Amino acid sequence: MNDQNLASDAAAYFRDLQGRICSSFETLEDKGTFTHRTWSRPEGHRLQGGGEMRLMRGQVFEKVGVNVSHVWGTLQPQFKTQIPGAEESQGNFQACGISLVAHMFNPYVPTVHMNLRYLRTSHAWFGGGSDLTPTFPNAEDTASFHDALRGACDSYRADAYREFKEACDRYFYLPHREEPRGVGGIFFDQLASADPLADFAFVRAVGEAFLGVFPKIVARRKDAAFDAHARDQLLVKRGRYVEFNLVYDRGTQFGFGTDADPEAYLMSLPPLVRW
Repeated sequence: MNDQNLASDAAAYFRDLQGRICSSFETLEDKGTFTHRTWSRPEGHRLQGGGEMRLMRGQVFEKVGVNVSHVWGTLQPQFKTQIPGAEESQGNFQACGISLVAHMFNPYVPTVHMNLRYLRTSHAWFGGGSDLTPTFPNAEDTASFHDALRGACDSYRADAYREFKEACDRYFYLPHREEPRGVGGIFFDQLASADPLADFAFVRAVGEAFLGVFPKIVARRKDAAFDAHARDQLLVKRGRYVEFNLVYDRGTQFGFGTDADPEAYLMSLPPLVRW
C-alpha cells in the first residue's frame, strides 16, 4: 500500500470512528445531540482539504467536541523546522486525524482526550493517544481505562504499553506546576515501523479501545451526587487543562501552523473554568 492510499484509508477510518463515538455519546444524554459543521480551504489557498466539527453541549457532556480533518499543502516557513521531514519536503505535507475532548458536567466523571493522526512530509508516520484527567481520581476508572489501552498496545508489540504510557506521563505534564495533567494513558508519535499496515492496525485498535471503555466510565459516574465545592474543584482543574493546551499541546501548535479552523483546534477548551 502506498502513502496516498494509506492516507485515504486512515481518513476514512477517522470519519467512521467519529460517527460511532458521537452516536455512543448521544445515548448517554437525555436530549443532547451533536451539531455538525464542515470547513474547507478556498481554491487557490496554500492549503487544501478541510474537516468536520461535531460539538455537543448537554447535561452529561457539558462540552464535547469530536473533530476530523484531512488537509494538505505547504506549511508556513516558521513551522518547517518543527515538523519532522518538512524541510526536506519543502514544507509540503498531508495530514488527517481525529481529535476529541470531553468536558463533563459532573465532577466525578473524568475529562478525556483522544487523538489519532497520520502525517506525511518527506516520510510518513502515525501519532496519537488518549489520556484521562479526573478532578477526583477513581481507582476503578483509572484501571479500566489503562487496561483497555494496554490491550490495544499488546496487540501491537509486547513492550508498547510501557513505552507509550511513559511517553504519556512525560508529555502530559505541567512543568510550571510540577504536576501531571491527569492519571495518564498512552501517547505515541512518529510511529513508523517497517510495517505501516501494522502501525495502522494499532491506531485502529486504540480508537476501538477508547470507544469500548470511556462510555462505560461515563455511564457509571454520570449520576453521582455532588455539591458546589466539588463543582468548584472541577472548574479549577479545568484551568490546568487550559494551561497545558495553550502552552504545550502540539496539536494546538500544529493547528496554528496549518491555518486550520481556529474553532476546530481550540475546541479542547472548556466552556467554564476558574483559577
